[in-house]
Amino acid sequence: MAKFASVLLLMMLVGPMCHAQVSPDCSNAVPICNNTPVNGGTSGYGADDFNGQDTSGCLEKTQSGAIESNSAWYRFRTGASGQLGFNIGHDSSEDWDFALYRASDCNNLGEPIRCNFFDNSEQKSYTGVGEDPSGDTTSLLYEDWLDVGPGEDYYLLINNFSNSNSGFSIQFSGEIFVANPYDALDCSIVSNLLGPPIAACQGDTVVLDATTSGAINYAWYNDTGSGFQLISGENNATLNVVNDGLYRVQVATSGNTIVSDVQVAFSPMPYTEAMADETFCHEGSMMYDLSLKDQEALGAQDPDLIKVSYHTSLADATGGVNPLPKQYAMLPGNETIYVRTYSIENPNCFDVSESFELNALETPELTFDEEVPICENNPVVTIGETMPNPQYTYQWSTGETTPSIQVGGAGSYTVTVTNSANGVACTSTKTVNVNISETPQIASIEVADLRANNTVEIVLANTGDFEFRLDDGPFQTSQLFTDVLPGAHTLTIRDRFGCGELVEEIVVVGFLKHFSPNGDNLNEKWQVMGLSSLNSPVVSIYDRYGKLLKQLDSSSAGWDGQFNGNPLPATDYWFKLSYIDGQGNRTYAKYIQNHFALRR
Repeated sequence: MAKFASVLLLMMLVGPMCHAQVSPDCSNAVPICNNTPVNGGTSGYGADDFNGQDTSGCLEKTQSGAIESNSAWYRFRTGASGQLGFNIGHDSSEDWDFALYRASDCNNLGEPIRCNFFDNSEQKSYTGVGEDPSGDTTSLLYEDWLDVGPGEDYYLLINNFSNSNSGFSIQFSGEIFVANPYDALDCSIVSNLLGPPIAACQGDTVVLDATTSGAINYAWYNDTGSGFQLISGENNATLNVVNDGLYRVQVATSGNTIVSDVQVAFSPMPYTEAMADETFCHEGSMMYDLSLKDQEALGAQDPDLIKVSYHTSLADATGGVNPLPKQYAMLPGNETIYVRTYSIENPNCFDVSESFELNALETPELTFDEEVPICENNPVVTIGETMPNPQYTYQWSTGETTPSIQVGGAGSYTVTVTNSANGVACTSTKTVNVNISETPQIASIEVADLRANNTVEIVLANTGDFEFRLDDGPFQTSQLFTDVLPGAHTLTIRDRFGCGELVEEIVVVGFLKHFSPNGDNLNEKWQVMGLSSLNSPVVSIYDRYGKLLKQLDSSSAGWDGQFNGNPLPATDYWFKLSYIDGQGNRTYAKYIQNHFALRR
């Protein structure tokens, strides 16, 4: 519901009413105080209160030749400060205009402070000040809210621009009624034995009470459109009323006869059709559109006259408080929603006999891993949900129906998990890829910078989820080590899932990728740097055919590119590095058997 609906207070005219002209001119304006004024229709404009003027605010002369046409006048006085508005409800096929004057004297009305003369080509059901109670925020038939203070007098002219009309109702609204629900309008302007007109609901019984001290006799009359008629047999001080009409009482006393009239209007009593429960799949943050249930609740009732609100408790629905937003943020689970259907004309006419269940069925959330390794030396692994929801069902591509399954080889395994209720099934699907985790294999060791502290990168020949460690340092996921001293080191590579481990001794040394012994004093000799960190190192240099050309040790100055005193051609050459390991054995360093280029 719109904001203004929470502060809506219904007001009703006071004074004699009939189904023809209600008030012939401003001087006989009907005072408004409480409940809803219902006008049975206006015919004729009475005296011209504008003395032949062509305009008054937005109002212009009509086919009557004057500003007033099928008009009615009302007056009210404010009793408090705040925001005030009103709604003039009418048949959507008719064209009603209004002008509101802040004045206490019909002879000095001035210009209207609010005025609307737009035609009703869009067939709206309301015009007025503030907000359209149907929630239409685009209507041109509404003027801005009033900011009022206590003791202000207003006159309201309502004009019917149609040749035929079926009457109207007036509802007052605004925030002023939050702080001042009973004295927002000053009721001291009203004086009537039977009180103000009464807005009731169909099926109610209204008791009219004319009890007067010293009364000798009571006579009751009603007018349903053809004049007042005596109600036979009704001569008590009270009268039970169940039908619309204008009612009159004549009270005979020893001194005089008192005559008092009151209008009683019965608004249709809304009903709520049987409501179906709703079950739907809930995913993430979800909004449920409650307006989708409006037509179901209303049935054949006119949505322009009867509205629907939804509540989380029967007490809230009965009181018409705390309505749920039509875009309702649902949490997973089951919730009872209570339905209130009510009359816009008289919100006191309502029905709260129906409710329905909103079952937000949770769509399964699958949290298990999509990628699962399996050890090549122990090819059995459990995949799927290890903490299953007992309400869910599971269907694997293998045909198994358990939350988790054991598989004995690599492959893709798909499971569909279903949560179902009331014929609705909410499903989630996930594919688990099982890959064999191999023992790590080193392809090469890349040494950068050729400095005392080197950067070393481990290049693997296979892929996996591995961790790396040099000597006794911590394990790391990166294959790159920095600040590595030259010499022999213990490299450990292990699978993170415990499938395998490789321990190798590696040698960190540096060498030129090419050299050029051409006499320019730049890169004249090729050598391996960092040999001094090894025990008895020997570097053996070969040509492409495997012929040994030169051997270097830690004291060698390097190779000048000659063999037996003769310069060798520019091409690629290979080398191996051997040293004495910790067990006293001569061994070849792995992963650094490589080649370099001689350039001329």
